[in-house]
Amino acid sequence: MNIAIILAAGSGTRLGSKTPKQFIEVCGKTLMEYSIAAFERNENIDEIAVVTKEEFFPLVNSFIEKNGFKKVRRLLKGGKERYDSSLAAINAYTNDDDNLFLHDCVRAGVSQNIINDCARALEEHQAVEAAVELTDTVVAIGEDGCICDIPVRAMMRNAQTPQCFRRGIIRKAFEVALQDPNFVATDDCGVVHKYLPEVKIALVKGEQENFKVTYPDDIERFKRMVES
Repeated sequence: MNIAIILAAGSGTRLGSKTPKQFIEVCGKTLMEYSIAAFERNENIDEIAVVTKEEFFPLVNSFIEKNGFKKVRRLLKGGKERYDSSLAAINAYTNDDDNLFLHDCVRAGVSQNIINDCARALEEHQAVEAAVELTDTVVAIGEDGCICDIPVRAMMRNAQTPQCFRRGIIRKAFEVALQDPNFVATDDCGVVHKYLPEVKIALVKGEQENFKVTYPDDIERFKRMVES
């Protein structure tokens, strides 16, 4: 099965709002509703699970009922860290041949093209990530705060989600990672890249509209997308 995992346990402190950003309304719907709806209507997705804080289960259930979401089969309790929420989803399933599409809930502009491309890529690869080309030059800095390297921009990408895996691959990567006393999670592809380096991670073309709502200006940007 292709299973979409909506990761929605974050607090959204950088947005400066008392309301967790996944529950902020834009044009009558929350960011969570937009994200779930994108996977709900995609013909390649068989099931959806939402990972959030347990206190939000009643609210999420109300969204499911209001929108008539049929594919949402599980509400899972998220953890303190991002990787805790990923693990909650990984451990909720048992079939290592299932494909898990791990998606940041606040990337509410994810398109059908991105989801379809990820599904197609998973037919040949065990790990897939959406990413976009950089428009700005990236510099690396040393401990002294000065530039120590300028990577070739054409070889760099900005990572997005979904990040998609055979369940057996991401499960094994975390099993190895959690044995490392110095484990620091960045994102799920980062865990696979570091702890299962033999697994190639394929890229599909992301989109600028699939941005992560992080700051107040991002809400206005998403509103303009919805209204256009």
